[in-house]
Amino acid sequence: MLSHTLEHGVLVITVDQDPGIDGRATLTTRITNLVDAHQPTPVVIVLTERAGGHAAVSAVLRAHQWCGRLGVLMSVVTHSAPVRRLLQNNADTSGPRLVVHARVDTAITTAFTAAV
Repeated sequence: MLSHTLEHGVLVITVDQDPGIDGRATLTTRITNLVDAHQPTPVVIVLTERAGGHAAVSAVLRAHQWCGRLGVLMSVVTHSAPVRRLLQNNADTSGPRLVVHARVDTAITTAFTAAV
């Protein structure tokens, strides 16, 4: 369902499929556990094409709220313009703004630069 790496001091979590409504809580927990383990490292979540469903988007939005409470910078990457709009329109606005990118390299560079 997901994998992770550290690239240039940024935690990159790749979600490779939508977990469905029954797996949403598990995905959220796995993401937030990785964030907890690597904080204060900035986080980039990559949603592959197969991970652009509503359950994965919901899990990412919940993870964004978690990161906001911890003060951890988080951004998301997806090639899908409709998913980018969905994320931007539904992101929590009470904390740090959710930045949504179309390219992984741009997201990692931006997160690394912001954290320095």
